Amino acid sequence: MSLSGAEGSPSSWRGNAGLQAGVTQLLRLWLLALAFLPVMAWAAEIDIANPQLQAGDDGYVLAADFKFELNPRLEEAVAKGVVLYFVADFELTKARWYWLDEKLVSRSQTYRLSYNALTRQYRLSAGSGLHQSFASLSDALQVLSRLRNWVVAERGDKGLRAGETYDAALRLRLDVTQLPKPFQITALGNKDWSLASDWKTWQASLPALPPNAVPPSATPPAVPVDTK
Repeated sequence: MSLSGAEGSPSSWRGNAGLQAGVTQLLRLWLLALAFLPVMAWAAEIDIANPQLQAGDDGYVLAADFKFELNPRLEEAVAKGVVLYFVADFELTKARWYWLDEKLVSRSQTYRLSYNALTRQYRLSAGSGLHQSFASLSDALQVLSRLRNWVVAERGDKGLRAGETYDAALRLRLDVTQLPKPFQITALGNKDWSLASDWKTWQASLPALPPNAVPPSATPPAVPVDTK
C-alpha cells in the first residue's frame, strides 16, 4: 500500500508551510501593532502653542497656550479628593560654538488642581499663594491651559541682553512624584497617570525692558525755601 496518499505529496507540504508562514507573519504584525498602539495614543499628550517672551515691569514674562484633557481616571481621582500637581518648566540657553551651550535661565512653576466636596468647587493654585475657585473642572482646566505673565527672568539677570537671540524651551507635565505614596505606586508604568508635553523649543529675541519707575520713597525731599 502506498504511503503517499496518507501523508500527502511534497507539493501539499509546501502549500501548508506557506500558509503557516503567512499566518505567523500576520500574527507578528498584529502583536507589533498592539505593542506600539499605547505609545502612539499617549505620546505628547499636551500640545504647546504660541510661546512668547515679553517685556514686563519686573523682567521678562512668558505666555503660552496648552492643549490637553484629563482622561477619566484622572477626572475620577480629582473628584475623590486627590490633588494633581502640574509643573511648567522653562529654560533659556545661549549657544556657544567653542563649548557646551550656556544655560542662563531655569525656572519651574507648580500648579495644584484640587476639588472641595463641601463647596463643590474646583480650586487651582499657582506658586505659593495665588488661587482661584471654579464651578466646573472644564473652567479650571481652561485657566490652567492659558499661561500668562509668568516672570521667568528678572531685571539684572546675568547674561541676558535685549536684542540678542536665545534658545527657549518650555514643557508642562503632571508630576506624579508629589502624589500620595499609594498613588505614586499605582502611577508607575500606568499610562492613565502619564500626562506631559514634549519640550517646545523656539528662538526668542529679547525685547527691550521698559525703564524702571522711580518709587515714591526714592524721590529726593523738596529743598525748603529760605524766606529770610
